[in-house]
Amino acid sequence: VEAATPVQTPTQRLSEAEIAIAQHIHTGRIQCELGADVTVTADEKNPGFFHVTTGKQRYFMHPVESRTGAIRLEDIRAGAMWLQLGNKSMLLNQKLGQRVADECVTPTQRDFAAQMQANPQPSLLDGPTK
Repeated sequence: VEAATPVQTPTQRLSEAEIAIAQHIHTGRIQCELGADVTVTADEKNPGFFHVTTGKQRYFMHPVESRTGAIRLEDIRAGAMWLQLGNKSMLLNQKLGQRVADECVTPTQRDFAAQMQANPQPSLLDGPTK
C-alpha cells in the first residue's frame, strides 16, 4: 500500500491561490513594537512555506486564503498565525488568544502607512460628499 501511495511534498498540498499568496510575503528581520522582532524566511526545500521566529519561538507556516484578503500564514500544530496587512504585521498565538508580536513593520509597510495617513479614506460613517 505504501509503495502505491504517492508521497506529496508539503508544497504539492498547497492550492494555486495559496502559492500565489506566498509570493507576497515580506521576508527578513522585521522590527516590531517594544523592541521585539520577527524573522520570516522562505523554506528552500518547500516553496510556499516559511519559517517564522521570534525569540525562542519557532513556527513552520504556510499561506492560508482569507475572506478579507489579508495575507495570512498559519502553523496549525502550534496554533500560530502571522497576519500581514498593508501597514503592519502581527504574530498571534491562537491557542492562548494573544498577540506574540504586534506593530511589525517593513519599509514597504511603513510607506503604505504614510500614504494612508497623507490620503485617508473616507469613513463608512461619513455622509456622502456633495
